[in-house]
Amino acid sequence: MRRLGSALVFLGGLGVAVAATAPALAHEHPSGITDLVTPAVVRVEATAHVDVTLLDHIGELVHVERSYEVPIGSGTGTVVTPEGAVVTLTRVVKSAKDIEVYAANRIFADHHKAKIPADFERHHVKDDRLDHHLQECYPPKRPTATCIFDVSTEIRVFPNISPPDREGFKAEIVTTADSPDGPAVLAPAGRADGGAGMPTAPLAATVPDKEGSPVSVAGFTGRPAANLPETVDIAHLRAGGAGEGGRRFKDPEGKADEPKKLGALIDRGLLGGPVIEDHKGEVVGLLTGGGDDARMLGVREVARALAEARVTPRRGPIDAAFEQALTRFHTGYYGDAVPAFQRVLELYPGHTVAATRLKEAQAKRGTAEDKGAAQARSSPADDRRGPPLWMFLAAGGVLVAAVLAAALLLWRRGAAAETSGTSGASGASGTSGEETEVAGPPTPVPPPFRPSGEAADPTVAVNRSFPALPRTPSSPGRSVLVARGPGADTGGTGTRSADTGGTGTRAAETGGTGTRSAETGGGPAEGRGPGTLSEQETRPTGTGSQRYCTACGMRLGPAHRFCGYCGHPCET
Repeated sequence: MRRLGSALVFLGGLGVAVAATAPALAHEHPSGITDLVTPAVVRVEATAHVDVTLLDHIGELVHVERSYEVPIGSGTGTVVTPEGAVVTLTRVVKSAKDIEVYAANRIFADHHKAKIPADFERHHVKDDRLDHHLQECYPPKRPTATCIFDVSTEIRVFPNISPPDREGFKAEIVTTADSPDGPAVLAPAGRADGGAGMPTAPLAATVPDKEGSPVSVAGFTGRPAANLPETVDIAHLRAGGAGEGGRRFKDPEGKADEPKKLGALIDRGLLGGPVIEDHKGEVVGLLTGGGDDARMLGVREVARALAEARVTPRRGPIDAAFEQALTRFHTGYYGDAVPAFQRVLELYPGHTVAATRLKEAQAKRGTAEDKGAAQARSSPADDRRGPPLWMFLAAGGVLVAAVLAAALLLWRRGAAAETSGTSGASGASGTSGEETEVAGPPTPVPPPFRPSGEAADPTVAVNRSFPALPRTPSSPGRSVLVARGPGADTGGTGTRSADTGGTGTRAAETGGTGTRSAETGGGPAEGRGPGTLSEQETRPTGTGSQRYCTACGMRLGPAHRFCGYCGHPCET
């Protein structure tokens, strides 16, 4: 009972706490909601590798070869399949700038020692002949070109693992958008995962429509390292906005300039990073913009790009094990979370978030914060208090059922006894012309009370005697009980009763100790027991007949004038 009361108190307190903290949670985001996504956040770096050959015709013909690595873009991506497919923005992996112009400026500056900036702009030099060769080096390619270019793009993805992967894995562009702020889909050039794959992020089906919907953003400002974990911050979406224009951000309480804050994070490396919905922890879009402006590219555009690339986002076994571990951890069952996180690290040894949460769970296991340990400590005390409540309820139910069954059985037996008693009474008081059967000792039925001055009814049958007594009519159609004389029970002194007039019935013949039933219409009477006489049999003759009280059925002596049992007068 105390356990039940404690549970009710706990639930009530939890409801009050939730009601009290609901306004705060509308702005203060619940801790751990981004843990479902951050393991799948990666750093994406795109670099153009250009090989350029300069045909120097100014002096002697010379072929000058150079190779340059040209940064195209960098930002954040999100893994959406266990095989390592990544979604990010197009301008992270594809530059609108001309890589060949950059290479021409670099090779002319290196070979001819000209003062040409290493950028993506076309320049001129003071020497006309040298300037002519420089302009012929710039693309597009012409028959008189002085430069030959071979450009290739290399994309490397650095996962969120510990220890960090300094080389990353190569990826290829599957599809890009026409605009720089459109989504791009990448696929690993080789196997980027282990046997169980990589952690993935869940994608939402829709974007929250409500003004001020709380979200979180995540990403890397550089290559993941022990001293450079993922960056996570909170934000709020404004209503409206769709397509590549994106949704804007605004703090409903005006405490922060969210477009400027997020724009600075985008410039530092969160470009293309996931925007995480605050309720389920699902990705609802990608960060785009920069400077003083930040927007969100919706998940519908991301899903469309994945469909064009024929990539189906899905979760893997690592994600299933990790979600189970997180559930135990964030509900306070740290002891149960420890083996769950260890299982995640067996599937994916570099899982940074699982390793971090495992250390926290091990530190809190068995402490007052561990709900599982608290329940284990309280269980013995509960056992000493006595059996649980359900045992008493079950025993009470069984007892009630037994009482009801016993009452029903007694009621049925009483009804059966009443029915049999009524049948016996009706059989004992038969009418004229019917045969009465006596199967055993009859139950005495006393006659109704009459005043002393009123004569006894000669038709009342008293059934106390055993064996059954013969009946003889005292007048046509009426009968009284009589007893056989002493000679009636001995052999050889058979008595034959009188014949009733006009009935065609012969009375029973008694020979020795046997009794033959009356014959009616020439046939024997059926269903009659031994020693039973019909109502048509007459009164036996003789002076030695035994008398009985007509009121209670007790035996009377020869000189008795009153019954010694009930006091009824014997002579009427």
